[in-house]
Amino acid sequence: MAIKTVGYAASDIGKHRSSNQDSGYCGYQLFFVADGMGGHAGGDIASAIASQRIALADAKSETIEEAIESLKRAILEANQMLSATVVDHPELEGMGTTFSGMLRHGNQMVIAHIGDSRIYLARDGEVTQVTSDHTFVQKLVDMGRITPAEALIHPRRSVLMRVLGDVSGEPEIDIAIHDAMPGDRWMLCSDGLSGVVPEGVMNRILTSKVPTEEAAELLVGEALEFGAPDNVTVVITDVVRSAVPTEIEPAAVFVGSAANEVVIEERKGSKILRLFSPRSLLDLLQSPEDPTQYAPESEELLNKILSETRRKIRFKSARIIASWLLLASALAGIGYVAYEYTQTRYYVASFEGNVTIYQGIRESLGPFKFSKPYFVSEIEVDSLSMLYQDLIDRSISAESLQDAKRILDQLREAQNE
Repeated sequence: MAIKTVGYAASDIGKHRSSNQDSGYCGYQLFFVADGMGGHAGGDIASAIASQRIALADAKSETIEEAIESLKRAILEANQMLSATVVDHPELEGMGTTFSGMLRHGNQMVIAHIGDSRIYLARDGEVTQVTSDHTFVQKLVDMGRITPAEALIHPRRSVLMRVLGDVSGEPEIDIAIHDAMPGDRWMLCSDGLSGVVPEGVMNRILTSKVPTEEAAELLVGEALEFGAPDNVTVVITDVVRSAVPTEIEPAAVFVGSAANEVVIEERKGSKILRLFSPRSLLDLLQSPEDPTQYAPESEELLNKILSETRRKIRFKSARIIASWLLLASALAGIGYVAYEYTQTRYYVASFEGNVTIYQGIRESLGPFKFSKPYFVSEIEVDSLSMLYQDLIDRSISAESLQDAKRILDQLREAQNE
């Protein structure tokens, strides 16, 4: 039975972010989302670079094996591009991105996944999560140490264990093959949606009969209704019957950061990086049989006008008010600069029994901590000698993120001795 796919992608910056670090792609055979990480400096760049490279794999394959190889090769080359970008632009050290995508081959879907973005399948009124998060809390769930309900509120639920980008070694990508059937609705989304929208609400929309575009926009709208603390990106793909295979296919569309040209300004002698503009890339992917390309514009951000209540406060001296404001501003500025400096430091210690790279400094000020887990390794502290366990317990300072990764490599070698 011949089938075809009808897809739609939507992305929103959310209610608490200053930039959109998500990327999404809805193409001919290929559909994916990528959620960038690495702070304001690199998250949007990471997801855009990876997306614009992987999108070139959007093509028909002769065999399912060829489809798997094509998608995997594109992902690994995107990872190499991210690593090379960090070499040329050290200020982007630590940037990376998740990736969850699927490439259709006939009546089958090749699934590729790394990170905590997700793929869901709605079939016959039931919704199934197809991918498994590569997060530390998911590992705890798999080990039976916490429940899925506890994982939802775990303070470290955003700590990733696998990503593309500035990490040591070749990334481990989950690859799977699923049958595609008429009536299937696939959803690919960043954790800005899956981590906010209740499962019941999400399932109700996915199993409804609303059109593809409306389903995507409803899901983004629900994420905004529930606060949207992170960027929100979703790609919906419906599988429908096609009595005769059609040669005319819808246009490929980027959303999020990948919809913009990637330009990294020159800093301290580093190179200027300029990738394909999304328009020229989409022209390359354009189906020659389709003269009219349907490329819906990205939805404008929902109204974010904050209503401010003016409070009339009378003081005897306007000069005193100004002095206090200046003092508070100066202290806040000093505090911000100091905190930003702490986030350039790294050290290696233990987190929940695993050797972990921390970003920040070990010291704290009362309830305020100046560090957080950056990368939780697979190395269990108990598997190391007592000497190394003692060092980890006291923490090992690192000169940089690369130095911290070097320390991890040394501990891996010590573990195998």
